[in-house]
Amino acid sequence: MAILLGSIADDYTGASDLANTLTKNGLRTVQTVGIPDPSLALPDVDAVVVSLKIRSVPASDAVAAAASAERWLRRRGAGHVLYKICSTFDSTDAGNIGPVTEALSDAAGGGIVLVTPAFPETGRTVYLGHLFVGGQPLNESPLKDHPLNPMHDANLVRVLTRQSRNAVGLIDLTTIATGPGSVKMRLDAFRTAGVTAVIADAIFERDLETLGEVALETPVSTGASGLGLGLARALVRSGRISSGGATTADAIRPVGGLSAIVAGSCSKATLHQLDVAERSMPVLRLDPERLLAGPDEIATAISWAGERISAGPVVISASAAPETVSRLQSLYGREASGHAIETATSIITAELVERGVRRLVVAGGETSGAAVDRLAIPAFLIGPEIAPGVPVLRTIGNAQGDMLLALKSGNFGGEDFFTAALAMMR
Repeated sequence: MAILLGSIADDYTGASDLANTLTKNGLRTVQTVGIPDPSLALPDVDAVVVSLKIRSVPASDAVAAAASAERWLRRRGAGHVLYKICSTFDSTDAGNIGPVTEALSDAAGGGIVLVTPAFPETGRTVYLGHLFVGGQPLNESPLKDHPLNPMHDANLVRVLTRQSRNAVGLIDLTTIATGPGSVKMRLDAFRTAGVTAVIADAIFERDLETLGEVALETPVSTGASGLGLGLARALVRSGRISSGGATTADAIRPVGGLSAIVAGSCSKATLHQLDVAERSMPVLRLDPERLLAGPDEIATAISWAGERISAGPVVISASAAPETVSRLQSLYGREASGHAIETATSIITAELVERGVRRLVVAGGETSGAAVDRLAIPAFLIGPEIAPGVPVLRTIGNAQGDMLLALKSGNFGGEDFFTAALAMMR
């Protein structure tokens, strides 16, 4: 299988968000979970998104995992590799966006890397290097309170500089609006000055198209799914996309079985979606503190679901309000509390699948990653979009047989997302 575009995603929901964007914009796409085993037969596609869990791990671990994925993608023909990050740019002063970007650039022979988390479709824009969420600076928006990597600086040049060895530049909106030629000239000037990464403004999709055309001529870029949109459209315009191979229709062939929803995200959007779901289906709200205390809460959830799931979809939630999360983190530690809840929700998810669930929705990036790892799913074929950034996923090569999933980043989807997702899975 030779591919045109490769991507390395720093978490699983972000990977499906990007894969959805590439598919919508004309690329046949597969999402893998890590580097696939050589025995796994992948369908004929244009793009592969390798899902990793490297957003919040030590920078050295993130660099090593990304470098391995980059080598795998290059061996399969990828001329350009996009390092897919979250559109909130959430990271710490130690990384991991800067170190991984520099490592991927070094592996490709050096050069300058365009960086932008802009994705206007989801309300993320960048102006004069500052990230806005729905018109609010990132550090003033509700999304500043990421449970692992809270973001208190909207100036991305500053944020990336603190993580990087080399200087970071800015290509402003005026330059981008002038077109690809002006952007290339500005990049050449930065390259001469020793700059190796450049934050790029983007407010409209046309800005992303300009950046995608420029980035495609370089070996590496870093950005959210919006930059993927620009790259995909540039590839389509180039005439290099062939017909045939896997399609979105293949991804939504019926699988039957039972259906369930597991939520671990503490975002405001997910909390509201749970309230709405409770009007039409049974919802069990777990006590996060009891999950941290031992296995009893897990057993309660499995027993509760077993009594109800044959009658229709059930929802099991370990989500909590931000103040509850903060209190638990202060008591048990940020990493320990997060890991314990992810482990608990993944065990519950696996038990649901053991009992016949074949249509599954998981809310929360870390929750989704833990669940997919527990189920040992090696890859997904990308289906149609449920909501912006969230496609239907059909499993490839997993031991449980064909399943349909939706992996939802916490802040994505409208208030009726859960019922809409299940309605698309048959």
